[in-house]
Amino acid sequence: MSSYSEELLARQNQDGGWSYGRVGSSWTEPTCYALLALAAGEVYPSGSPPAVEAARRGVQWLSSRQRQDGGWAPRESVDESTWVTALVLLLPPEQAAAVDRARASRWLLEQTGRESGWIFRLRLRLLGVRPDPTEQFEGWPWYPGTAAWVSPTALTLLALQKFNHSAGDPLVQKRLEEGSSFLLARRCRDGGWNHGSTSALGYDSDSYPETTGLALLALHGTAESQMGTALEVAERHLRESRSLEATSWLALGLLAHGRSPSVGSVMPHQGTVAVSVAALAEAARRGRNLFVG
Repeated sequence: MSSYSEELLARQNQDGGWSYGRVGSSWTEPTCYALLALAAGEVYPSGSPPAVEAARRGVQWLSSRQRQDGGWAPRESVDESTWVTALVLLLPPEQAAAVDRARASRWLLEQTGRESGWIFRLRLRLLGVRPDPTEQFEGWPWYPGTAAWVSPTALTLLALQKFNHSAGDPLVQKRLEEGSSFLLARRCRDGGWNHGSTSALGYDSDSYPETTGLALLALHGTAESQMGTALEVAERHLRESRSLEATSWLALGLLAHGRSPSVGSVMPHQGTVAVSVAALAEAARRGRNLFVG
């Protein structure tokens, strides 16, 4: 068992979920990432008894919190399904058999960025505002009814790609193509990605390492000729990164495009998400990329 897995087992709460730190209440996001990390460590179908039991309890925590609309809220105190639904759909079917994946997929397919709606576009036209050309494609928002962003779009793409791999639904495929176009249109001037738009207040935006790695991962299989300088930008970010989470996302993205990233020293890890993504990147280096496999 890797040191990352041991760290995650030590962090699990009594209720079966995980918090963002070493202590705290359970949230959907860190719970999903921890379960993905355990799955990448091949706890299914075999593995250490503690890891298998931890995964069983974690999935039980998740399955009991699926909402009537098919989605998940970030935590129990939030009375609304959000982007974290994509993280649940990323879990391997054999690990999350108790989850209604079909309902989760339908909920995700119903979501779109506010700027994609005809009412929003009509309002801009009536106001004489020219629409942003990067907003012509449908991405996914953090919360229903809000604008689309890079990270939730990338994670939802990854989730629906895996789900549709066996379903082969042409309507899902069309939405996946829209999401990929959204990401390609949202590249910053340097070729990478930040969290939102390509510019703000008249200034070009610079890319961030985490979102650049995540967007590259979601665009796996995209022809290199369409990627521009994105891969080179990711490699530059990786050379400069000292963050465990940023380094891990960059490695995952580059590996998904056939690159062999070399990682330098990183800061000690603290958050559950960072530990989990590091475990997922470690597994991807060994040829087991749970996001695209």
